[in-house]
Amino acid sequence: MLDGTTPLAAVADQFGRRLAELAFEPGLVAAVDQHSAAVRDAVHGRGPLREALTDYVLGFTDALRELGWRAHEGYDFATLRLTAVCHFMCAYGVNPAV
Repeated sequence: MLDGTTPLAAVADQFGRRLAELAFEPGLVAAVDQHSAAVRDAVHGRGPLREALTDYVLGFTDALRELGWRAHEGYDFATLRLTAVCHFMCAYGVNPAV
């Protein structure tokens, strides 16, 4: 994450561009929808949405860092989940840059 960049903005910058692929891949749409529902369930009722989502992203990306995971072109569990976070932000009107 760059200095001054929020965790949500960093995820949106790196994974938000993948949302365009949903228009061409029905299977990807289903996978991202499932992950987006899991994100919704994880943050629901945990305080203000933006704060809960930020906490979720920080925890998830910290765990990935500990595992040595790196972003790549394909779609694995982590990539789908982070793409779903971007989808979730769009669906629920969460501004990643604030």
